[in-house]
Amino acid sequence: MLAIRSHSTDSDAASEFRITAASPARQMPSSPSVLVLYRLKPAILADLAGRFRLLDSHASPLPLDAFLVAAAAGDDPPRAAVVPGSGVVRIDAAFLDAVPSLGCIVSVSAGLNHVDLPECARRGVVVANAAGIYSADVADYAVGLLIDVLRGVSAGDRFLRRRGEFFSPLGSRLGGRRIGIIGLGSIGSAIARRFEAFGCIVSYHSRRQKHDVSYGYHATVLDLAASSDVLVVACALTAETRHVVDRAVLDALGSGGVLVNVARGTNVDEAELVRALAEGRIAGAGLEVFEDEPNVPAQLLGMENVVLTHHQAVFTPEAMADLDRLVVGNLEAFFAGTPLLTPVLVFD
Repeated sequence: MLAIRSHSTDSDAASEFRITAASPARQMPSSPSVLVLYRLKPAILADLAGRFRLLDSHASPLPLDAFLVAAAAGDDPPRAAVVPGSGVVRIDAAFLDAVPSLGCIVSVSAGLNHVDLPECARRGVVVANAAGIYSADVADYAVGLLIDVLRGVSAGDRFLRRRGEFFSPLGSRLGGRRIGIIGLGSIGSAIARRFEAFGCIVSYHSRRQKHDVSYGYHATVLDLAASSDVLVVACALTAETRHVVDRAVLDALGSGGVLVNVARGTNVDEAELVRALAEGRIAGAGLEVFEDEPNVPAQLLGMENVVLTHHQAVFTPEAMADLDRLVVGNLEAFFAGTPLLTPVLVFD
């Protein structure tokens, strides 16, 4: 069975990522070509253009398939590609066949469900992701979602704006809550540290128990849910974690439980979640991602015990600046023949 690991040069793999400023722009000796399939900000595009010859899909009138064919047929076909993390572009055998010159994929997301890693490894294509870049901001956001659900912040705001009256429902205290985290990687670990500071009792489930943390470990998500007041989804999306939160897990969480999802929409069986909320089988949810983005189930929109936002936890100026520097750093490392800053390793 193949698994993946994002490797960081940080001595503490669970630490939030920090990256120093990129070196001043310097044109590579042969101006190697880079395929750009992600809409970068003008400043970073200008920086990259000072270092590489850019083939930017967003500056071309061609549809993506035709653009890739044209790029591959050029005198200097691209050796590296900067790709989005939304799944709009899937990096699979067909993509790599279309641009066979590629030797490096730089994804702007931490999640890699849009990249066929075994196929990349088979072809000798190295992959870098945004490991650690978003950890602090997503962890902050997860805490914010839960506080909003427990204290009715958004619900009170809506009530005041509609009625011009104060809305004072009884909220629930965060401190002392049992927080179960699915996935104790960089983001999950950052979430755990924040909830510890609130006086919460943290436990977790992951593929393997981590012996360097003091949190309680549960071998199954079902056991974790049964022992938690709040279930936070912070795992990668893989075949094994698709619908890892299903009806049985929601029932184990129980009528007083709250679900927070800052991972991927498909980690949760959304139809079962809607039913559980509508039937009062769980108390509420804070959702940052959805199964069929950008679409959100209509039933959720009318629920006052649900806080909804649109996949925006990563978007802070600080994270975007770090991302820009990381993209440059990974590309420079690849073309210099040195190790990538955030390589994704495929292992048995």
